[in-house]
Amino acid sequence: MRAVLQRVTGAHVSVDGEIVGAIDQGIMVLLGVEQGDGPQDAAQLAKKTAELRLFEDADGKMNLSVEDIGGQLLVVSQFTLAADCRKGRRPGFSRAAPPEIAETLYLDYIEHLRQRGLSVATGRFQAMMQVHLVNDGPVTFLLDSHKVF
Repeated sequence: MRAVLQRVTGAHVSVDGEIVGAIDQGIMVLLGVEQGDGPQDAAQLAKKTAELRLFEDADGKMNLSVEDIGGQLLVVSQFTLAADCRKGRRPGFSRAAPPEIAETLYLDYIEHLRQRGLSVATGRFQAMMQVHLVNDGPVTFLLDSHKVF
């Protein structure tokens, strides 16, 4: 699984002009599920997301997690994170998990975050969405469950 984490002062996602998920200060997560990913990837990536110190303390150092600040998360499924862009000019998506597996792991990831007491808003799986955010910093990190655990 791959996740792009962006520290935000606010974010929302809309489908057909309707806002379906919104947060204030916290983390905007774009989540991609690849073939071979499983429940352990979702659990580990959720733990890392919740505990990663992306927010500044009183001294201006990134020493606080989203849990520490009582922040929120907006999680949006993003299958294009599994794209292979090495050959040609058109991305290939053969590494992306099939939708039924991807949705299950996407929901598992969200549930792991909620079990930690975090407030999690979401997009709509497989919908064409418009994502709006104010990246704070800007601060952006890429996590890959196959590389960071």
